[in-house]
Parts: sequence; C-alpha cells; structure tokens
Amino acid sequence: MSGTRTQPLPGQPSSPDSQLYDKNQHRGDFGEQFVRSLAVAARLTAGKSQPDITGDDWTLGYPGRVGATRFPRIDVQVKCWGSPKGNDQEWRYPMKVPHYNLLAGTGFTYARFLFLVITPKDPAEWIDITPERLMLRHAAYWACFHDKSELGQSKDDPQHAHTVSVPKANLLTVESLRALFAERFRVTAGGSQCS
Repeated sequence: MSGTRTQPLPGQPSSPDSQLYDKNQHRGDFGEQFVRSLAVAARLTAGKSQPDITGDDWTLGYPGRVGATRFPRIDVQVKCWGSPKGNDQEWRYPMKVPHYNLLAGTGFTYARFLFLVITPKDPAEWIDITPERLMLRHAAYWACFHDKSELGQSKDDPQHAHTVSVPKANLLTVESLRALFAERFRVTAGGSQCS
C-alpha cells in the first residue's frame, strides 16, 4: 500500500512561504529531525547546541555505562543531501572547509561525527505515511575525521568545499548509532579509530 499526498482543502494553505523558510533550511531541518528520530528509537538523549557556532547540531548521550565511562556523549554535525553522488562503496560529499574543520583532528571533549542524511530531491517524497507506518526517506550514514588534519581556508573563497568520503557501509541504524559510543572513538586520549 503506497502513501498518498493530501491536497489542501479550498481556502487552506498549501505550502509555507519559501521566502521565509528557504529550501536549504527546510532540508537541514528535515535531516536534523531524521537523526533525532533515530536517536529516540535508540533510546539516547539528544540536545541542541545554542547558539549554533561550534558545528554540532546534536549532542547525543548514552543513558548508561560504556566500558569505564558513565553516560558518554558524542557530537554530531548533520548534513542533508538530495543530490547524492558517489560509487558502490561511498558517498562523495562536498563539505565546506570551515564545517569540515569543526570535525577534523583531535582535542575534542566528545567524539564528533558527520551524519549524512540522503533524501529524495523533492521534499514531497521525504516522508510517506499510511495507517500502518511512517517512512522517512532515504537513509543516514556516518563518517569520522579524527584521523584527519584540519585544512587551510582560502581568504579568497571562504566557502571552498572539500570532498569527503562517507562509506556506505556506515549506514546508521539503532545498533550502529549506539556503537558510536564505543571507547575506540574517544578523542581525549590523544587519538581514536575512525573505522
């Protein structure tokens, strides 16, 4: 059974004003809520950083002990992409250098990850609802750059992009999201493993 799009009734609003809620903000919000839904399903805590200046959209917490650590946390930068490019093994995502630098290297209090949410291009296809289920499209993947160095920024082009690899094997599920709290990802001890 396929979900159906509901059409607005006569005299009802059809869509928010795109001047007030632009497509990039719309896509970004969907990606963040996609990740929030996954965190809820994984029984994790989730908090937003305010103001948004440190490159983490969510701080996720594990409500228990992992190894010797009680209540570990991770920081997540969410990117949502409706025009994905890559190959059978990886997505090749063009990331602005300042955003990349907020994830690269060590010295962070919590492990940091890029969560890349892949969506259909048309926002009307992001979600499908029937009486039996709610489907969010398509999926999210994670990448870790603790083992990479920060990049220099061009003064002439501060929005320059750096293409990063996001392995398709790193599909985010309830189980794989919980696994990101493992001690091997911790960055405070002078390094971590990203695979």
